Amino acid sequence: MKAALEKQLKRIGETFKKEVPEAPPPAEEVPPPSAQSIPALANAKAISYKQYGSGAHSDMSISDTTMEVLSKLRDTVSRGVTSAVSQVSSVLPGNPVTREYEVTRHIASAGPGLMWKVYEGVKKSTKQAASVFVFEKKQLERFPNRRDREIILETLKKGVHQLTRLRHPNILVVQHPLEESRDSIAFATEPVLASLANVLGSHENMPSPLPPTLCNYSLFEVEIKYGILQLCEGLAFLHGDVKMLHRNICPESILINSSGAWKIAGFDFCTPNQNTETSQPFWPFQEYDAGLPGEAQPNLDFLAPEYVLTQHVDTGSDLFSLGSLIFILFSHKKSLFQNNGSWESFRRHAYELDSLSLRDLECIPSDLREQVKMLLNPTSHLRPDAHQLIKVSYFEDVLVKTLSYLDALYQWDNLQKSQFYKGLPQILNNLPHRVNLHRVVPCLVKEFVNPPMIPFVLGSVLMVAENANKEEFVQYILPHLKPVMKIKEPIQVILLLLLQRMELLLSKTPPSDVKSDVLPLVYHSLECDSPQILDLSLAIIPTFASLVDYPSMKNALLPRIKKLCINASLLSVRVNCLVCLGKLLDHLDKWLVLDDVLPLLPQIPSREPAVIMGIVGIYKLTVEHKKLGITKEILATKVLPFLLPLCIENGLTLNQFNALMTLVKDMFVRIETDQRAKIEQLQTIKDEQKNALETTLSAPKKDELIGGLPRENLGSTSATEALYQSLGLASFQDSTVAKAAEMGSASKTSSVSASPGIPPSAGLSLADKQRLAKEKEQQRRLEMEKPLQPKPSPIANRMEGPKDLTSQLIHSNLVMMGHKQPLAPAGFSSAPFRSSSTLGGNAPPPTWVPGITPAPQPQVMPFYSPRPSPGPVTHQIQFPPMAPLANSTSPPQTALSSFDIDDLLS
Repeated sequence: MKAALEKQLKRIGETFKKEVPEAPPPAEEVPPPSAQSIPALANAKAISYKQYGSGAHSDMSISDTTMEVLSKLRDTVSRGVTSAVSQVSSVLPGNPVTREYEVTRHIASAGPGLMWKVYEGVKKSTKQAASVFVFEKKQLERFPNRRDREIILETLKKGVHQLTRLRHPNILVVQHPLEESRDSIAFATEPVLASLANVLGSHENMPSPLPPTLCNYSLFEVEIKYGILQLCEGLAFLHGDVKMLHRNICPESILINSSGAWKIAGFDFCTPNQNTETSQPFWPFQEYDAGLPGEAQPNLDFLAPEYVLTQHVDTGSDLFSLGSLIFILFSHKKSLFQNNGSWESFRRHAYELDSLSLRDLECIPSDLREQVKMLLNPTSHLRPDAHQLIKVSYFEDVLVKTLSYLDALYQWDNLQKSQFYKGLPQILNNLPHRVNLHRVVPCLVKEFVNPPMIPFVLGSVLMVAENANKEEFVQYILPHLKPVMKIKEPIQVILLLLLQRMELLLSKTPPSDVKSDVLPLVYHSLECDSPQILDLSLAIIPTFASLVDYPSMKNALLPRIKKLCINASLLSVRVNCLVCLGKLLDHLDKWLVLDDVLPLLPQIPSREPAVIMGIVGIYKLTVEHKKLGITKEILATKVLPFLLPLCIENGLTLNQFNALMTLVKDMFVRIETDQRAKIEQLQTIKDEQKNALETTLSAPKKDELIGGLPRENLGSTSATEALYQSLGLASFQDSTVAKAAEMGSASKTSSVSASPGIPPSAGLSLADKQRLAKEKEQQRRLEMEKPLQPKPSPIANRMEGPKDLTSQLIHSNLVMMGHKQPLAPAGFSSAPFRSSSTLGGNAPPPTWVPGITPAPQPQVMPFYSPRPSPGPVTHQIQFPPMAPLANSTSPPQTALSSFDIDDLLS
């Protein structure tokens, strides 16, 4: 990144030279810009060029394009360098370690004065986790003496170089050697959690706030016990194999890796053996220089007293430092004697060691108290060596031995490993969860590359996973389990173990990993040939059905169960398939059951009693389930036709037959109840519609004729008719008879209205029809034409004879009632009535001509019978017979006599 920015600045400088050739060169040579100085340099150049344009050469202006380029460059540098470079380049500016490792975050500090900053890192090529130790040279600025700065820097380099050459399980592993740049030195090691000093409360040169892993971090007793044992083994390696003195065993030199193991580091003040391998080892004495800063010399609080007393060092010097460290671990103090970097205080405390008693060491466990007192003895040769400490009864603990065996497993064969792994689950319950997660699991997952050993360690790993939360499971366990789920051999044992903990896996595995890794394992188990695996798979699938999403249930899990149920050769597998489907009903929706589960049952080829009971169980659960209730259509058309033949299977016991018949009867009752409710509802609607129609029409009378015959003449109901009436088929006959009665009454009404003069029972002849047609035509003409009313002449009046007073009276009454011109009803004769007169002789009646002569007056039937007149009237008026009115039900009227007329006129 720095090289690219330098090239870009160079191109911009060339652009400025072309645009501003008179610009003076810089007065002095400027060194190449570093990654940290680039933003300031860009801003400085922009300001200088701005000032230059407005100064002596103000007549020359910089183009807008150039200013935009400078502005963009400044923004890019500010964002890119400030964000990305601050994460990497500010930590390791120009250091070659950044080419192979990606540095993420600051997590710890270590080394003399905790000057090493420890960062989390990842190797770019292999994506392997690592820790990057960085010493920023700017920390040396607090030491004014240049000699002190050089000594501190050389001491740190010496310690890293010496650490790189050593290889032991209890010594920190270096992955990348020391690299130096102008601003820092750095190297990479195995993943580290923190230094022991950070864990004990020393937070110098640490990030703020502290990393979550160190918040409220406390050491368990087993961690302290096993950590001391690891330090003893590491010192035994240094003293016995390498013939080297560490000379600075203290919390700053002990690193705790990500697995919880204690590793020796900080070989800044180590002293190698000066004699040959065949002779007795010799380590030259190096005096403590009080004039140097404390970071350039061993920690005085852990330094052996022989530096003052005898000025001779040997392996006992490191063991005294170990004793001081053990005291701190149990006393929770900074040191046995707090010297605060003072040589005089250290000298005084060295002479006081003779008076140290067991009472001063009461904080240390009793099994180790005597040995610690011996380690703190002023005389070096009286101190126990590292090999003797390892054999102390304090370390004869089953938990410590377990952790020790886990570290030495790579030296054992499979038989020895299997014997150890069989008893491991009982021990895991007594170990703290953090120890199991960070210390035991990393050792166990190494065996996953050895398939024969997987069944022995998988159970212990899953046992630790039960106590882990979801984040811990995803980070520390799941990545190692994914390859195991895909192993084919020995598939049976691995499948059994994983299926037994399937609920655990599904509850703590992210959904994406469940789809890609866990559920394929379940699908594969349903395709296995082992009946034990199949039965176990079918038994545990309902326990985690709620964790399976709907698409996976529909498209992957159910089809495999259905296929297994149809094609299974063992009765137990088929029955378990039905039981599994029954338990899955609570996790399925209605349509999935109707489309996938119920159609499967008739396809099962066997009819054993156990299979029938499994089918009955599914139907019973489906019918009684509130969410999955089967409709009456499916019960009537598909379910009952399938269940009824099963009722006559000979292999059923009495209890099984009763269960089947109870289910069938229950289905019949459900069908009857639902259908009855539906029919009653429909009948209620029909009745409401019929009542609404009857309110507008008159209801037919019960005593009407049916087909021309009274009801009482139809005879009594026969047994056959009663049967069909009970079946509801009599309504069809009643409706037919009712339709016939309606047709008869309609024809009768039409005949009465059409021919009022003809009896209702008789038909109309051709002459009657012609007469009625003529009368109708005449009536129509009378309505259309208005007759003329000429004044009668006196001669005509004299020839008329006596006036018809009755006709005039009726005419006047009709006029008053609103009829201007009353018409003759149908059936009346159009000719005027005749009267015999003794005065005028037999005069012929006047002939009526339409439009010329007046229209004849209509003759109305009188309401009273005529009676004889008391006067000398000798002529009797005769009225023609009156035809009955249409649709009239009144009795026929008789003709009025002369007496009735006289009575009416009076």
